[in-house]
Amino acid sequence: MDFFVALQHTPLVRPIRASSRPGGAVKTLFFSHPSGLAHDMGGGHPECPGRLRAIESVLEDPKFNKLERREATAATHEVVLRAHPQSYLTALEQASPKTGLAALDSDTVMCPATLDAALHSAGAAVAAVDSVMSGEADTAFVATRPPGHHAGVETPMGFCFLNNVAIAARHARAVHEAERVAIVDFDVHHGNGTQEIFWGEKDVLFCSTHQFPYYPGTGGRNETGEHGGIVNAPLFAGATGDAFAEAFADVILPRLRAFKPDFILISAGFDAHRDDPLGGLRLVERDFSEITKRLMEIADRFCKGRIASLLEGGYDLSALGLSAGAHIEALMGA
Repeated sequence: MDFFVALQHTPLVRPIRASSRPGGAVKTLFFSHPSGLAHDMGGGHPECPGRLRAIESVLEDPKFNKLERREATAATHEVVLRAHPQSYLTALEQASPKTGLAALDSDTVMCPATLDAALHSAGAAVAAVDSVMSGEADTAFVATRPPGHHAGVETPMGFCFLNNVAIAARHARAVHEAERVAIVDFDVHHGNGTQEIFWGEKDVLFCSTHQFPYYPGTGGRNETGEHGGIVNAPLFAGATGDAFAEAFADVILPRLRAFKPDFILISAGFDAHRDDPLGGLRLVERDFSEITKRLMEIADRFCKGRIASLLEGGYDLSALGLSAGAHIEALMGA
């Protein structure tokens, strides 16, 4: 493992979803953990603790009073090993600094609290899967950091250490016997790590909208996986919500319907918002809300309404909070 380098101390408008639950109620759980506030990659880093505070602030609105909050436990090594080898987990443990900071690449940095936060991020994803697959909840949202969709099988990058959504998908298949898991990623950056992990699988469908060409350089339409289970719908810089909705309507939603998932996971990145400093797309809060409703319609049709959504990017704090709030409100059936 030679990637560890020391760092010096420093709309398509349709009717709103009707729940498959008796009486039409949608129960949504919200998972988080304080360790996400302790993970710090240095002053001025865009992936900062304030991201979680921005979401929590929006959730103080009375319209979220019915959103049930849960504090997640850390993922066990057994759970993490479903997506990453032991050698990688060992390398992360060895790279974790006792003091100060350690850089794994130019923008992915560990502090003493990072590994604990990453394990709680993965643990929250697993808890969300358990709650939805067991029928305790219809939908769930996970607000933790660090994010995960850039983390490959053995490679940290793009602010990510463990691939939370991949761990969640493997957990759904291993523990809950989900036969067909769909992952939908609408972060402005392509989820290259998730694509890598599921490149050769038949029973996991990975669908992504993202700015292209852009970091991390992957996500072209011709990247389809060994069995056609990778679906990329790239967007040019400057694309608005209309182009975003069209990519879903023409490319992603038809593939989801054909796949007939029994569980849907969302890599919910909100850095495609027009105010985000790290992206060049022009989405607004309504776009995230509307696409969430379309995904819930798919979930209602094929998988008993079961969706778990995991926070990925989003770096303008106001836009992040408002966009995540719109997304969660849609997950609640509002």
